[in-house]
Amino acid sequence: MNELFHKLRKYEIMIRKVANNHLQGEYQSLFKGSGLEFDDLRPYQYGDDIRTIEWKVSAKGHGTFVKTFREDKEQSVFFLLDISGSQDIGQPGNKKIDQGKTIAGVLTLAAVFEGSQVGLISYSDKKEKLILPSKGSKQGVKMIRGIFDHENISLKTDLNSMFMFALNLIKKRAVIVIISDFIDEGYERPFRALAERHDVVAIQLTDPRESALPSLGIIPVFDKEKGKTTWVNTAFGSFSKKIADTFTSEREHLKDICKKNQINYLAIDTTQDIVGPLLELFKYRNKSMKRG
Repeated sequence: MNELFHKLRKYEIMIRKVANNHLQGEYQSLFKGSGLEFDDLRPYQYGDDIRTIEWKVSAKGHGTFVKTFREDKEQSVFFLLDISGSQDIGQPGNKKIDQGKTIAGVLTLAAVFEGSQVGLISYSDKKEKLILPSKGSKQGVKMIRGIFDHENISLKTDLNSMFMFALNLIKKRAVIVIISDFIDEGYERPFRALAERHDVVAIQLTDPRESALPSLGIIPVFDKEKGKTTWVNTAFGSFSKKIADTFTSEREHLKDICKKNQINYLAIDTTQDIVGPLLELFKYRNKSMKRG
């Protein structure tokens, strides 16, 4: 565990140093989000941002009203970590699940350093681990243990269930960092609902072999989630093309949902070092905060 903490801390310090050099000390905005929570309604005034109009109230015909906000100094950061069987792809020690846990661990330490409350929901097709938000170094240790020491109850995936669980649990606006390969169907509605209520970051984990199967002839493919083996002929060009097309279309579908619902999207490949992509995410969010 000490070795793990040392590794995560090294990553976290490296990211913070580079981010502070490039972002003029605004690195913490990844966790602070808008830093605002709903306070009250007041009549619309010339010059108000139309994004703050409360349309449901305004539609009643008593005038146009806008939402007012106040700074929320106790905003929580929740990590939604997908630990299902489809994450177990990649080189030993550097699989999607390893990458996901490392990212969650590094961002946990960074959030704790910035004084944020941090919490964890690890999920397969059911709740695997829940740590309610709190602050401080003890919470950081609890989170790291929860992320790395947990052994799965199930290997199946149910993103719809994970997002519904989060919607029912997290009532107050929070920064929600979802770390998953997003290999599932039918999760769109609660995913969008999370984005309406919270500041959502979607980190998609990928591995090269998901989109480019080598031509090896007839090979056994073991589905870890279903626990069964299927024989497939990888020599057929149409099979490889179908795999690549499916991967591309599903990824574009996710990116499109994120774009339409103001969800920050980031893809990280198992062959990548996490520092560069995470820095790009910080930069993007900083620009968004300034525009807002």
